[in-house]
Amino acid sequence: MPPSPSEPYAYLAFDLGASSGRAMLGRFDGYRMVMEDVHRFPTPLLEKGERLYWDLDAVWLALGEGLRRASAAEPLLRSLSVDSWGVDYVPMDRAGRPVRRAYCYRDPRTQAMMDRAEALVPAADLYGTTGIQFISINTLYQVLADQVLEPDLFARTVSRLLIADYFNYRFSGRAAAEVSLASTTQLLDARHRIWAAELMERFGISEETWPPVVISGTRLGRVMANTPAPVEVVAGCSHDTACAVAAVPAEADGPPWAYLSSGTWSLLGVALPEPILTEAARQAGFTNEIGHGGTVRFLKNLTGLWVLQECERAWEETGEAVDYALLLREAAAAPRSNGFVDLNETRFGMRGDMEAKLAAYCREHGLVLPQTRGAVVRLVLESLVEMYRQTLRVLEDLLGTRIEVLHVVGGGSRNALLCQWTADACGCRVVAGPAEATALGNLLVQAEAMGDLPEDLSIRDVVRNSSDLRVFEPEG
Repeated sequence: MPPSPSEPYAYLAFDLGASSGRAMLGRFDGYRMVMEDVHRFPTPLLEKGERLYWDLDAVWLALGEGLRRASAAEPLLRSLSVDSWGVDYVPMDRAGRPVRRAYCYRDPRTQAMMDRAEALVPAADLYGTTGIQFISINTLYQVLADQVLEPDLFARTVSRLLIADYFNYRFSGRAAAEVSLASTTQLLDARHRIWAAELMERFGISEETWPPVVISGTRLGRVMANTPAPVEVVAGCSHDTACAVAAVPAEADGPPWAYLSSGTWSLLGVALPEPILTEAARQAGFTNEIGHGGTVRFLKNLTGLWVLQECERAWEETGEAVDYALLLREAAAAPRSNGFVDLNETRFGMRGDMEAKLAAYCREHGLVLPQTRGAVVRLVLESLVEMYRQTLRVLEDLLGTRIEVLHVVGGGSRNALLCQWTADACGCRVVAGPAEATALGNLLVQAEAMGDLPEDLSIRDVVRNSSDLRVFEPEG
């Protein structure tokens, strides 16, 4: 039975990122959500030759440990939900077992598949149906790679489950495609929120190989494992960015706002009631993904802190002590760069040798080579900020609206230097936080699905009640 109203309701969010995952326990007292980190674990990559796979068996063991710890801390746990990055999937056979390991989206096997797709379906037709930005990592191109490179495994695949949906299935026994995650595949009809069956047929992909699409907040059934009390499995917002955007602390009657979900990736956009499927939106590289409450996350996928994270990894491997606060102080003290790096170039999306790639770009474009670690960090941050400025201006042109507030959520919201420089470059107020927006959004969508949110409180209201926010005004 659920807790009495005098006790906080408890939920468990599993937030899976490309480098690590965590189990976050949330306690909701009817006004604010208090979070406790009960388990953190790596998201292991397996490298076999040129192939990159996720070790989802290791992740599953970590999820079980997270549930064990959460249940010990809160025996009356109400529900759990898994969110993850998009596009990657597990192909399943008739017995409900994986046909192979799930590929990582950074595996290079999809590079030639965009041309193959356009030969079958013109880009304008594809965007007019799905509204999704053209990136080689998209699920569509991964499935085409299966079709071309592994035809035997392709033929054995009777179902595909995206990463978070796969783990929700393992917890509950019910296979479903939560709409926010499904929308990242480039195979979902953006207007009708169903699989684009006719489009799939033109690519030689069967609609039958995808589970039914369900709305955010769908209750899938109880956890099949033994727990002190029945725990409901919720397909909340299975896509991590959808969770983060659900937790943007914007006020309903406030000025026009946009969000920047800042982490390994940068996602900059707005929440809309309907998709924008115009040629101008396609040419600008904007995507229409589904968000909480059936909204559309009209956004652009951009490189985020990945380049800096790769530099940090390389420095640590050479024995350098990497302290993030020190890196930012060194960056602030370094001279301004004499130009910007296009961090969205393909070379920066691949692992390894990131400093060398930055140096090569600088030589090719007449930029001053960074001579210190601080100069490298400054070059990356200034390049990110310029990318945000340009993207925001294009977004405003597409909307015909001036954005007055930019909400920065995710790990990048802790980077005061990045936030202040973004406010300066974009000429708008930046509201930073919550840093744990993805987990908080996950937990609050669960609370809503379980019927625990008071009628006079929205998810965004609870986010404001639960967060310490920082405001950065443009300077100079």
